[in-house]
Amino acid sequence: MKIPSRVFVCLLLGAVFCATRVAAQSGSLQFEARITPSGGIDEPVRSFPFYLLSKSYADIQKEAALTSPGANMDTFIDGLEVSKEMKAWMKSNHWVNLSGEDFVKKLKPDDVMNVPEFFHAYVERMIGDSTVVFPTPKYKPEDKTKDPVKYARLKKQYLDAVRAFLVQNPTSTDGIDLSLEDVNPGHKWDMLKARGQKDTTRETRELAQAKYLVARADTDLQGQGYFRGIRPGNYWLSTLEVDASAGDARERWDVPVTVRPGGPTYVTLSNVNAAPAQHASIP
Repeated sequence: MKIPSRVFVCLLLGAVFCATRVAAQSGSLQFEARITPSGGIDEPVRSFPFYLLSKSYADIQKEAALTSPGANMDTFIDGLEVSKEMKAWMKSNHWVNLSGEDFVKKLKPDDVMNVPEFFHAYVERMIGDSTVVFPTPKYKPEDKTKDPVKYARLKKQYLDAVRAFLVQNPTSTDGIDLSLEDVNPGHKWDMLKARGQKDTTRETRELAQAKYLVARADTDLQGQGYFRGIRPGNYWLSTLEVDASAGDARERWDVPVTVRPGGPTYVTLSNVNAAPAQHASIP
């Protein structure tokens, strides 16, 4: 059926009007990224990918952690071949690395006396120190069967003497971690945490690009980038988990931006509004 020319013109004008109106309602985002090394001059972030997200990358990380929680410390501790006393100490202190100054500072006299691995390591450490007079046990293994009462009395005297020495010499636990190396699960925990973090990072990146990605743009040689035809609203300008670098400076961004209809929105990225550095602490 032939469409009358007048109707055709009206339809064409209507389509043009709608397209013009949609274009007028969309917005654009122009940004510039620069990094300033310590004691240096700021440099443009060249040929670097930036992502416009509908959700902040930090919040996407939290969402990803729910589906990829990584290593669970209590579960890890339950699987260790150590005494139940040591497992209880690790859980109550939320700590599994049995080396270093931070670990030694956590040890209290009750910990050393009640956790078999700590007690044996402490005694081994003190017996090997010829500069101190450390208590020696007066009970004999055979007394446990021949004279249980005597054995219990002498053992209690010995333990009381060790505790008294420990209380009077609080720094005597220094170096105890050297005798715990064979039972220290810290290295195994570090590797497990690293694998878990790698899984979470991968899950976060995939989630960001599959669910929350609005657009991507690479910066030019001046460190500038553009997003055009963006629906007005609130977004985040992000580099995901990748650092841009210049000299000794390493920065990444997760900056909130508001795109308004019509004219462009301008954003400057620098060391000032970069995301805080993330330092992993693995006990």
